[in-house]
Amino acid sequence: MRLSDFLRTWEGHEAENRFSRIIILGLLGVCVITSLAAWRTERSIILVPPTLTKEVEVTRTAASSEFKESWGLFLAELLGNTTPANADFLKIAIEPLLAPEIYRTVLDAMTDQIKEIKMDRVAISFTPRHVDYEAETNKVFVSGELKSQGPSSKPDIKPRTYEFIIAIKNYRPRLEFIDVYPDDPRTLERLKAGPSPQRAATP
Repeated sequence: MRLSDFLRTWEGHEAENRFSRIIILGLLGVCVITSLAAWRTERSIILVPPTLTKEVEVTRTAASSEFKESWGLFLAELLGNTTPANADFLKIAIEPLLAPEIYRTVLDAMTDQIKEIKMDRVAISFTPRHVDYEAETNKVFVSGELKSQGPSSKPDIKPRTYEFIIAIKNYRPRLEFIDVYPDDPRTLERLKAGPSPQRAATP
């Protein structure tokens, strides 16, 4: 018997219905699995910050190295260019970015520095030279020159490195670690090699 003739019989209709039910259940299962996978998949946001020439990727808990380098450069320039007039603003600007673990320590240190800057009427400016990201430690290093000058003193220029750990929480950057020192970036490679003889004598 040909298939077309069989499908015209009562047994053929029943067989076709059973086959259709199996197909429908299979499609329903695929839809459920696809929906669960889509719900659990981390959504990525593609951004092109004004300080970069290419796209950077940000998810709810992670970001590309270019994104972190961009934020590291922004923070270094924010903290490294301070005058008595804008010192209070810098504290307000960085406060929302601080992780709870370092919030009080950083704000207390900034409060003391702001008092000194206002008392001595010192202006500092930072010129970045290099920005590096170390994947092993999740650290961003921004190194360059820091110039400080009082109202009646000559400019004092020293090397300066800003070291940050920038995490991502709900698509927003969060500063979890900060260190500032008059030295080359303290990367893992440099720490294993030992201190630099040229920088060791720098006051």
